[in-house]
This record gives sequence, C-alpha cells and structure tokens, in this order.
Amino acid sequence: MALVTGASSGIGAATARLLAAQGMRVVVNYLRSSKAAEEVVADIEAAGGQAMAVQADVREVAAIESMIEQVQAAWGGIDVLVHNALVPFVIKSFQDMTWEELGGKLDAEMHAAYAVTKAVLPAMTEQGWGRIIYLSTGLSRRPREGMIALGTSKAALEQFARYLAQELGPQGITVNIVAPGPVEDTRMANVLDHAVKQRQTAATPLGRLAHPADVAQAVAIYAGEDNAFMTGTTAAVNGGMSMY
Repeated sequence: MALVTGASSGIGAATARLLAAQGMRVVVNYLRSSKAAEEVVADIEAAGGQAMAVQADVREVAAIESMIEQVQAAWGGIDVLVHNALVPFVIKSFQDMTWEELGGKLDAEMHAAYAVTKAVLPAMTEQGWGRIIYLSTGLSRRPREGMIALGTSKAALEQFARYLAQELGPQGITVNIVAPGPVEDTRMANVLDHAVKQRQTAATPLGRLAHPADVAQAVAIYAGEDNAFMTGTTAAVNGGMSMY
C-alpha cells in the first residue's frame, strides 16, 4: 500500500494513478482540495484500482498521526511513502528576503518530511521492507533567480534522504529522491511566464518540459518491489536540461 502526500493534483495525482494501475492500494492525501482528491480516487476506482482520500496537513504531527490511524484501521500498514506535498515558499532574492521567509520554508519542509517519515517507519521496520521516495527539484543543485528558499530547503531534504538511506538500508527500506526540472500542469509552472517556459524548453535536449506522468514514472520505478538495490540515489527528470 502506498501513501502519496499532496496527491490531489499535478505530480502527486499522476503518481497515485500510476501506482494504483500497477496494483497498489493508494492513499490520496490532500490538504484543502477534497473535490480534486475524490476525483483522483474515482479515476482509480473506475480503472479497477483501490484508493481512499485522506485529509491531513503534513506539517502537523497530530494530523499525520490521525491519517495513519485511519489508514491502518482500513488497510493496515503503509509499505510505500511518496512524500510529494509542496510546502509554500516565497519567490524573491536573498537581499529582499526575511529570515522568517527562508528559515520558515526550511523548517516547514524538514518538519513535514521528518513527521510523515516517523509515522510510516514502524510498520516498514516491523515487516523489514519499505520504499520511501521524496520529491525534490533540480533547483537544489542548479540555482535559478528568486528560488533560494525552495532550492535550499530541497537540498536539505535530499541530504536528509541520504542519511536515512544509510541508516534504514539494513532494515530492508530503500530511500530515494526524484528531482524534476520544470513540470507542466503544476502550481509551480503556473507562476512562470510564457517567455521563461520558452527558454526552459529551448534548453531541454528532449524539446519539451516534463509532464506529471513523466515524474510519476520515475517514482514508480523506485516504489517497485523488484527494485531492491537502489537507495540513496537521485533521479533527475528534466529531459536533459541538467545532467549529473
């Protein structure tokens, strides 16, 4: 069973649909968009899969614990965590930024990852198997103007994931990162003007920006039961815009 945080739209919704199509029961976590989350569940069920929508703010420990209890009562422990929920951030230069804006993003990003991971680990540890995938961004390695809050917080998340990969490997739990470049049909894409998107497309060898389904494919590879020997790695889903 898979828990996908922030799964009512964009990358999270595409991931939930794909994992369900591959036979997993999927928990569609959402913050405010109950209608959109239920539409994702309906799509999954119409295709013959199993899903449930569960509201929880992943920045709040009590909300996460309530969600996990609800899921365990219905389906048992979570085998796969896809932590995709986007914590809000400001787009501005460092010179114009307050510590509350930079430090607040860092704190919220890491606290959400810490809390949701803590909540799913007991079941994974007990069964000696688990898959944890964190959604990051190419901006953690390749800076772009105005994106210091997002890039810095995701860089911290990536190093956090590597430490977990080292610690949890002996327990049969893999931890990996999917780092997309620009992705169409997401909230982040909506803040970019047409000229910026044109420049990004021109800089991409494959000639287009990613779609949520492209990112979901990478997540699904990491989530697979047969993918037992990849951990502490980063999948860059950017069409060749940045190669590392």
